[in-house]
Amino acid sequence: MWIRPIPKAVSQQYPIITQSPPPYLRNSVKRTITKAGLTAMEAAGSDSDGREFKNAQEMWREQIGDEGDDPKKIQWYREGVAYWEGVEASVDGVLGGFGQVNDADIKGSEAFLNSLLHERFGDGGRNQHLVALDCGSGIGRITKNLLIRYFNEVDLLEPVSHFLDAARENLSQEHFVASDVHKATNFYCVPLQEFTPEAGRYNVIWIQWCIGHLTDDDFISFFKRAKVGLKPGGFFILKENIARNGFVLDNEDRSITRSDLYFKDLFRQCGLHLYKMKDQKGLPEELFAVKMYALTTEVPKKVHKTRSKVQANRPCIIK
Repeated sequence: MWIRPIPKAVSQQYPIITQSPPPYLRNSVKRTITKAGLTAMEAAGSDSDGREFKNAQEMWREQIGDEGDDPKKIQWYREGVAYWEGVEASVDGVLGGFGQVNDADIKGSEAFLNSLLHERFGDGGRNQHLVALDCGSGIGRITKNLLIRYFNEVDLLEPVSHFLDAARENLSQEHFVASDVHKATNFYCVPLQEFTPEAGRYNVIWIQWCIGHLTDDDFISFFKRAKVGLKPGGFFILKENIARNGFVLDNEDRSITRSDLYFKDLFRQCGLHLYKMKDQKGLPEELFAVKMYALTTEVPKKVHKTRSKVQANRPCIIK
């Protein structure tokens, strides 16, 4: 899963909806679940060759069988890893040939992370020992350019061994100026669907351009396990490509690009709450849109803004 262009076969078909749109698409795009009980996963989608599916259930049934047939599901994940095993361990490689977006990506991520650290930890976490987990870390691009500057320790999780070897080298003292108080600590060569974090270790679990490789069931299972790895007040940051409607299945690397509504449906099933959301800016138009989600295990507290004295004393019409 990487930052990617919208497949031509798909872009010509947008918006992807059924001939008779379900109520949640007709009446309110802001509602993930309707009174009729329909979900965003019941929206139509397509694959990278332009083939259409009535809904996600039909697509998953074909890809992994009913109830996640073990041999087909194992093959799904095996083919996904095999794709990346043939990719060069470089910034351009892990970004699918779009290495030029690295700076814009890091800049957008840093602004989002910085605001969250100040909102969640008051002092921006400067007086705390902060620990992060970089999921789908690849060659350590995000850890090296962003996370290691804000966190005292960063653990990297990556299923492709030659990417993780490159990350170790890129983050070694010979190639990267780190310090005893800001360092990459653990390197786990484990896929997301099999990983369980150490309880209460992380302030932030960062997941970028990799969750599309997980089936819906494994998506939910991963987050439910990963919750245990958060410290009190900790949170997830998910940064992903966004389909305009429904989903787009990539037949080449065995991943799925989900819509915003699809993601929010899954967040609800994970028992997660959307704390903050932001669009990534500055990417080429031919690429999928990218969103950043900050997710918490607790219901976000509502901030009641008070009017300033100037506004409060401003003359108004008595109704």
